[in-house]
Amino acid sequence: MTPPVLAAAPESRTTVHRRPLSFGRFVAEAQDRGTLVVQPRMGFSDPALMRAGLLATKGAADAVVGTMTIDSYTRVSDEASAVRALNSGVPLNGFPITSYSPHTSRWVLDGVRDAGFPVQIRHGSARPQRIVTALARLGLDATEGGPVSYCLPYGRTPLLDSVRNWQESCEFLAGLRATGAEPHLETFGGCMLGQLCPPGLLVAISALEALFFHRAGLRSISLSYAQQTNAAQDRDAVHALRRLAGEFLPDTDWHIVLYTYMGLYPQTRRGSLDLLERSAELAVETGAARLIVKTAAEAHRIPTVPENVEALRVAARAASRHRAAAGPRPTSVPVAHTDPADNAVYAEARALVDAVLDLDDDLGQALLKAFARGYLDVPFCLHPDNAGRSRSLIDGSGRLAWSEIGAMPLGPVRDRGRRLTAAGLFDALSFVQRRHDRTLPPSVSRPPLPSAARRPAAHRQHTQEVAP
Repeated sequence: MTPPVLAAAPESRTTVHRRPLSFGRFVAEAQDRGTLVVQPRMGFSDPALMRAGLLATKGAADAVVGTMTIDSYTRVSDEASAVRALNSGVPLNGFPITSYSPHTSRWVLDGVRDAGFPVQIRHGSARPQRIVTALARLGLDATEGGPVSYCLPYGRTPLLDSVRNWQESCEFLAGLRATGAEPHLETFGGCMLGQLCPPGLLVAISALEALFFHRAGLRSISLSYAQQTNAAQDRDAVHALRRLAGEFLPDTDWHIVLYTYMGLYPQTRRGSLDLLERSAELAVETGAARLIVKTAAEAHRIPTVPENVEALRVAARAASRHRAAAGPRPTSVPVAHTDPADNAVYAEARALVDAVLDLDDDLGQALLKAFARGYLDVPFCLHPDNAGRSRSLIDGSGRLAWSEIGAMPLGPVRDRGRRLTAAGLFDALSFVQRRHDRTLPPSVSRPPLPSAARRPAAHRQHTQEVAP
């Protein structure tokens, strides 16, 4: 089979096609049978390669979600540059869904997406309207992002514009329910900047974005959290996020999606696979239903399709082993059982959520006021709408902690005033990498970046996360 002739996508009205199975129901069915859903972050501008990548990952494990990651030009609504690159034979770092004709994109998905293999569009855009229109035209109904998490880390789009754009996009997606679909939207709020953000703020932003989606009419939502520096703290964070979801989304089909660590990745194969396995185990221990994986090549270059397949298989096997070792889940809870969500992360996240919700009945306006007043303040984030007064560090136990909270309503800070030097910041950023590469001899220097990793940011694979 060969791909059809490529052409720019027309500005025609959206035609919604019948969908085989809702994204949320697929994940719920896998969770009911005790299977962790695994998912890569993968996108190619070549339709044939994108199709081959989807087909290869489809059979990698028992429950896999396919991914079409959108390129950087499309992410910022620069379709003209995307089309010029395609016409010049220059590969992009993702699939330009708004620049190909619907016929081309349907060819990529034909016979690939089905009831056992849903496909999610991932994009990183603060202006997602054209992207969600294009995915709906293809009969797709699952994507991710959020007004905060797809604005602050990715550029200088004003938060006001992002909130308005995401309100329109959420309402459009919710409108697909009238066609019989159950559109699914995943918050990216639990992954702000990838690293060095204490979990209370990550959990709060993830919960607030989920509530933003809910108020726009969506009823199938996933809440994200990215693995951080301390397993015990991560367990507390996911339990806290689950509790907040139960409290604020009672009439919603929701699940937790965990991301394998998004910061500086181990440079050794052994270290990288070990970190991946730890994330799968964390997902099992905390009841997360889906895991976004990372590959052994993550520290050095853009992963290949076989490397993505390997990561899916490693994660799925690790989850299965860990679940089997833990034995069957208890059918009743002992009287003396302590709720794992009664922890410091929940208390911090709940304080932030309540403070934001008290600002305005309109959640979009509340988010704008929260950032303007510094009630939400992401450490090391340079976006002009972020107050930039908060700072974090890694304490002696490996937990993320606040050293400065600015105006966030969090009470006393134990390590207040303790500032990171340049060397201290590097040590913090490389903390996870060094821990998992502990078997690497000190004399081994970091390998040079390959040419693909040295390209300008607009041409890098979107799987290379933004770091503070």
